[in-house]
Amino acid sequence: MNTNEILEAKVTNLLQFFAKDEYSKTKIAPHIAKVSLEMNHLYEDLGFKNRVEMGRYMKEHFPKLSSMKPKETLWKKYLYDLLLETAPACAECNDQETCFSCKI
Repeated sequence: MNTNEILEAKVTNLLQFFAKDEYSKTKIAPHIAKVSLEMNHLYEDLGFKNRVEMGRYMKEHFPKLSSMKPKETLWKKYLYDLLLETAPACAECNDQETCFSCKI
């Protein structure tokens, strides 16, 4: 497995652990994990208009995980921080100053 495949599997497993039902576990979690490897903000790559929509989506499918997430932390950063990993996009992000002070 290459690095991205390993990261995708880790994010999938994390999300599946917190999934509210079988649909969230088998369909939503793997999709989010795959998209989390893309280079934009997660909400953008998932097709949401803003972070509020993303938050609602995550609360719907992963309510416990959503309730644990600090309000000021972005979803992609939060997921990868829980795994003690750095998202591929974060290493090359040009939005460090406005990404709620996330620093690598």
